[in-house]
Amino acid sequence: MLTAQGLAYVHPNRDLLFSDLDLTINKNDKAALVGNNGAGKSILLNILAGNLKPAAGLVKTSSKPYYVPQLTDRFNEHTIAEALGINHKLKALHEILNGNVTDEYLTNLNDDWVIEERYREALTHWGLDNIAASQKMGTLSGGQKTKVLLAGITIHQPEIVLLDEPSNHLDSRSRELLYNYIINTKNTLVVVSHDRALLNLLNPVYELSKRGIIVYGGNYDFYAEQKTIATGALSQDVKSKEKALRKAKEVEREAMERQQKLDARGKKKQEKAGVARIMMNTMRNNAEKSTSRVQDVHAEKVGAISQQLSQLRSSLPDADKMKMDFDNSGLHNGKVLITVQDANFKYQDNLLWQQNLNFQITSGKRMAIRGQNGSGKTTLIKMLLGKLQPVIGLVDSANVKSVYIDQDYSLINPAFKVYDQAQYFNSGTLQEHEIKIRLNRFLFTREDWDKPCGALSGGEKMRLALCCLAIGNQAPDVIILDEPTNNLDLQNIAILTSAINDYRGTLIVISHDEYFLKQVGIEDAVVLE
Repeated sequence: MLTAQGLAYVHPNRDLLFSDLDLTINKNDKAALVGNNGAGKSILLNILAGNLKPAAGLVKTSSKPYYVPQLTDRFNEHTIAEALGINHKLKALHEILNGNVTDEYLTNLNDDWVIEERYREALTHWGLDNIAASQKMGTLSGGQKTKVLLAGITIHQPEIVLLDEPSNHLDSRSRELLYNYIINTKNTLVVVSHDRALLNLLNPVYELSKRGIIVYGGNYDFYAEQKTIATGALSQDVKSKEKALRKAKEVEREAMERQQKLDARGKKKQEKAGVARIMMNTMRNNAEKSTSRVQDVHAEKVGAISQQLSQLRSSLPDADKMKMDFDNSGLHNGKVLITVQDANFKYQDNLLWQQNLNFQITSGKRMAIRGQNGSGKTTLIKMLLGKLQPVIGLVDSANVKSVYIDQDYSLINPAFKVYDQAQYFNSGTLQEHEIKIRLNRFLFTREDWDKPCGALSGGEKMRLALCCLAIGNQAPDVIILDEPTNNLDLQNIAILTSAINDYRGTLIVISHDEYFLKQVGIEDAVVLE
């Protein structure tokens, strides 16, 4: 069991991240922790793991949690045994087996005579058979580092496991191993993830936001359904409040017009009756006060409704506030854009693929490129873009406008400021104020326009990339996305999905995120082996 009471965390710059958080994870629960980027999910997970101290509150656990972090580069200078925390045990085992039996080695080993056997079995399970315990973590790929730390669950056999974005760098085969572990384990789990397939294996869902933690008693699909219902109700409230505001302004205008007519008629009567000047001034002052009171009453009502409407609008999800203006590609559906015929590539005199590639890409098609890590997906993309030539066969491309968006959003120049980056994609048809209007649509306010692009988060870079595409005078004929959801939270994945579904050109996607592929309507695939 894991409980947290009254947790608060303050950033080193003294900004409060969250406070008064209460959380209870029961034994054998498999809980998802979701929330927008910046909500504090990873920090909360580190507090639960005992790696960070909260500013207030306490955490109680029935046993020490095992923690798999999202960022693994801090282990680069560690050996695999050190990263797994078993280096002292392995050394003790080898020394004892070599006849060097000391109290220190016996204490370090703690009767764990099968530690090396568990280590080998665990790494073999994750497809890491040939990796030595003395090898540096820095020599491994991102996916291999994650799999090493996931193997530590079998090695340490903890009761409580905390996972931070565990599927981020895993290929489809490794994801299946992770999913099977989650389905079959008796461990108590708390998982931070944007992988919807993984999240649907977890129940309940804890949502972390500025309001605190809200618990949803179901998997991710149930959570998303409840959020959709709430958003629908909120959108309806916004429409109702907009209608009320229009009505209030209309009533205010009519009331002021009536008051002005009454004042005008009263003044004419007074003049006709020959009322003395001093009395006329008194009556005029009274009329002005009456008009002012009427004006104040209606202005107060309009102001109150306007404030309520502003609060409601600020609560809408960002995906609902954004306006997508993708133009359609100028190509008719079905036009052949790229032909790949008996194509292959070589690395170190070895052909990359077991069979030569043969396929066509036509306008309007939505296609995935599938394959395990190292199968040559990015190489194929470079061939389709004309940046690499096949050593066998041919890749014939029509004269089309293509945009390649990788997981790091490299089309965004880190040296540019946000406004300058948007202006770079302007074909000259948009004025400065029009570019700023489009930046606002993609949630970049006045405070963001002079921000360096290098300081943007993954989600912000994604939104800016989409904004730049929308600013271009002509939509690209082909958009190629390379692992687009890897560095995005659920909110920004929803924004990306909405934008791509607005696009009517040709789409090519490399992704292990099956949920995303389904949502953007992928209809065909090239499988690399």
